[in-house]
Amino acid sequence: MFAAESHTSRHHIAIAAMACLCFLLGGPSYAAGAESLIIAGATYYEPGVSGPGWAWTDADHLELNGYAGEAIGADGDLVLTLAGQNSVTESHAPDADITLCGMEVWGNLTLRGTGTLKATGSQCGIHISQSLVVDGCTVDARADGADITDEAVAGVIAGDMAVRGGGRVVAAGAGSGAGVRAYGVYLQDAGFGDGSAGCRLSVDASWLDATGADGGVACLGGSLVSARFATPAGGTFGTSGVVDASGAVAPNVVVEPDVATPPAGETDRGEVPSDSADKSPADANPAAGEPTTGPTAKPALKPAATTTKTTTTVTKATVSTPSKPKPAIATTSALPKTGDNCWIAASAALFLLGTTLLAAAYRC
Repeated sequence: MFAAESHTSRHHIAIAAMACLCFLLGGPSYAAGAESLIIAGATYYEPGVSGPGWAWTDADHLELNGYAGEAIGADGDLVLTLAGQNSVTESHAPDADITLCGMEVWGNLTLRGTGTLKATGSQCGIHISQSLVVDGCTVDARADGADITDEAVAGVIAGDMAVRGGGRVVAAGAGSGAGVRAYGVYLQDAGFGDGSAGCRLSVDASWLDATGADGGVACLGGSLVSARFATPAGGTFGTSGVVDASGAVAPNVVVEPDVATPPAGETDRGEVPSDSADKSPADANPAAGEPTTGPTAKPALKPAATTTKTTTTVTKATVSTPSKPKPAIATTSALPKTGDNCWIAASAALFLLGTTLLAAAYRC
């Protein structure tokens, strides 16, 4: 009788163990990603949708291939793969959730792929609440400052920005409204707890051309790896942005790789295509955050000259932050994830363990 009860008990234990394993294996595995996507004037809450030139394949991945339309927005982290030529333009619909930028992501954004992206808006071409990474693709972000007052206007507004993998970025901001401060790249402290890691620019063997009357690049620090300042002469990271050899704020900042020759197919100017007219920036040297006005220049990327490898770093200071009519979301210092390999490995191990337990129970 005792043996029979023991045999039944072992079966019950095995069945309970398998039930737990099935629950664990069958339960959802959540990866970081966008909770919603705004594109072409519509809002989507689940991936697996697509339209002309775009496909939201999963929560953290959007693909653009020949997209030309209204602004794109995402609530959460996003990886955007570019193919072909793409453009996003600020929406002017009265009920649009995105009204001032061509692209707006409330989280981290990684731009990658072999294509190009042109983003235009009145306050910013691209606005990222946390980190922006441009990895190997070509980006042209511009803001014209139309109807903007008492705000920072920039081609790119983000918490941090990294250009790597041979990426190319042109960013320009302009504006004539009262209290407008115009930058090419404006890295702000959006209050997401990045601490000393926030508001920094990193360029690794890539190109950046940023123009704004109040500063080509406004940041609290940065680093150049296998890259150098081609403009301004003797440029360096100051306490609130890139400055020239005299310490004056540089209205045009050009960073080029430290290589002897440009990549295959490049001519003597690697300019990102644009239909804007050539203009000359105002020669301004205001203190960081002080409002001034002036036109912006059309940036042009150039091949690098032969120099030695340089790395530049500075410490964090304070810079003003423009207000944005959006609620804050939870912070994360990690860039978007595209997989869940740890969960898959653990699930496989649990499955093998459960199978072994069940086989042992039946032998009993």
